[in-house]
Amino acid sequence: MVHVVAYDCDVLVVGGGIVGLSTAYAITRASPGTRVTVLEKEDGPARHQTGRNSGVIHSGIYYRPGSLKARYAVRGAAEMVKFCTEYDIPHAVTGKLIVATERDELPRLHALVQRGRENGLTVRELGTAQMADHEPEVTGLAAIHVGTTGICDFTAVARRLADASGAEIRYGARVVRIDRRPERGVAVLTASGDVVRGRALVNCAGLYCDEIARLTGDEPGVRIVPFRGEYYELARPELVRGLVYPVPDPAFPFLGVHLTRGIDGGVHVGPNAVPALAREGYDWRTLRPRELAATLAWPGAWQLARRHWRYGTGELHRSLSKSAFTQAVRRLLPAVTEEDLVPTAAGVRAQAVLRDGTLVDDFLIQETPRAVHVLNAPSPAATASLPIGREVARRALAALGR
Repeated sequence: MVHVVAYDCDVLVVGGGIVGLSTAYAITRASPGTRVTVLEKEDGPARHQTGRNSGVIHSGIYYRPGSLKARYAVRGAAEMVKFCTEYDIPHAVTGKLIVATERDELPRLHALVQRGRENGLTVRELGTAQMADHEPEVTGLAAIHVGTTGICDFTAVARRLADASGAEIRYGARVVRIDRRPERGVAVLTASGDVVRGRALVNCAGLYCDEIARLTGDEPGVRIVPFRGEYYELARPELVRGLVYPVPDPAFPFLGVHLTRGIDGGVHVGPNAVPALAREGYDWRTLRPRELAATLAWPGAWQLARRHWRYGTGELHRSLSKSAFTQAVRRLLPAVTEEDLVPTAAGVRAQAVLRDGTLVDDFLIQETPRAVHVLNAPSPAATASLPIGREVARRALAALGR
């Protein structure tokens, strides 16, 4: 007797952030009629990394030429502007300044010019007088202007992707168990007791992607170490016209404290990068002992701390001291005072770390039988979400033999 499996869908996507929803959208675009179900533990889309960032459409200037981040960010920025235009989602192409405030940053600024051009971008070098034309209140020794940077409402993009995908989106569906049979497919149990069966699984669980991979029976080789990024709102938004960034430290995937005028007209200041005490640890009070213990059990977390303790100490100091944070901002914007900075919602970056403590610096997508795992997709993943979604969709459809 042949056992017939009743599948609820062809592809089961875990995670209703912008990458999961872009994947669902890309699958149904590439293969109409493919049934997709998205399981999201929150009661709506984009509640974590997608909805808790500075809303920047990144140009792709920072990323190693040829890397997925570079290719997908450059392509994704153009596609995101087109998508927002097509669906009438609030957005603007503003351009941005990257400003050197110390002499030792000038070689790094010049290296960024070269990198930007290798990535196919138009980058203009500015002296102090030209900087003042863009941002009268910003000071520095030199700057570069990148014209393709923009801003948008990524939560609205995620909602539109959900609607346009035609996928079945199940909110309030936290995955607690996965039974993967290479010859059959996957069965997923949710916290409410529902069982959902699919022919293939796509893991876009963001802050929990490594845990979902392990529930599937796969060892991802990385662990997510959560870093909280704390933001302030500028009480005097007129001090900043557009987007202003410092020269980033090439040893880290974090871009440093920057100034971002959002689509609502407000100016975000931040983020810093401090270890979070929970995967969704949006403040120092949120502690989940099991999650913290799992992070501390990963050898890479200790190697990372040992290697970068000096950088980490500075970030912690700026987290715990508003005056220290203000000092960091004043390097770019001297007129700012502590009273100008009003605390606002924080975000947490899902950063994959290898066993030896290396920060994974590119997007990381792995395939195993009947499963595709997106294991590192922090910034600029929202910008790059349309190309990432297509690549994950291609792999998922290949797993179905389509």
